[in-house]
Amino acid sequence: MDRFARLRTWVFDLDNTLYPPAMRLFDQIEVKMTDFVMRTAGVAREEADRLRKHWWAEHGTTLAGLMHHHRVDPEGYLHEVHDISFEALAPDPHLAELIAQLPGRRIVYTNGSAPYATQVLRARGLEKCFDAIYGVEHAGYAPKPQRTAFDRVFAQDGLDPGQAAMFEDDPRNLRVPHALGMTTVHVAPARLEVDHIHHHADNLNGFLSDVLRYARH
Repeated sequence: MDRFARLRTWVFDLDNTLYPPAMRLFDQIEVKMTDFVMRTAGVAREEADRLRKHWWAEHGTTLAGLMHHHRVDPEGYLHEVHDISFEALAPDPHLAELIAQLPGRRIVYTNGSAPYATQVLRARGLEKCFDAIYGVEHAGYAPKPQRTAFDRVFAQDGLDPGQAAMFEDDPRNLRVPHALGMTTVHVAPARLEVDHIHHHADNLNGFLSDVLRYARH
């Protein structure tokens, strides 16, 4: 935990990181993504669902796969798949308090769009906690885990990786931050023992409470 005392930028992923996976928000988006793939690729739902998962694994996001194979308009796609209900999300005043106490700059970086992230943060009561929100559009639609995506977003923010932490639920999205010298935190129920993950947080609120004891020194 000593490494947290020198950090001045805190980078948080959005989906399944700043809200628990049990809230199942992303289920709605997956249905809309499959619908989009069905229409664009002209395939049945089962095949569209397979393609959605395959492109996510191969390209980082379904959008990246659609852009590569079908030259889709990313703005139209993002607007469509993020047109969902946010009623599944509950405010978390304690998490808001913890994030607000982190010393330095606090940002959100998601493979979704920035407008979508704003809606999620508002539903969680976290909209006042962050200094900036970066979506996939800020990376020129290159997704995490691509190095290009991180380089573009971090250059825009001007952060120093050596003084920054990255909180992510997807372990593959922590490889580049680790290589850049960032402190990496895997936010997930299950612990992974891999070289590019420094810390595991199965409860983000509890983990940040521990971090704050070190970060204040």
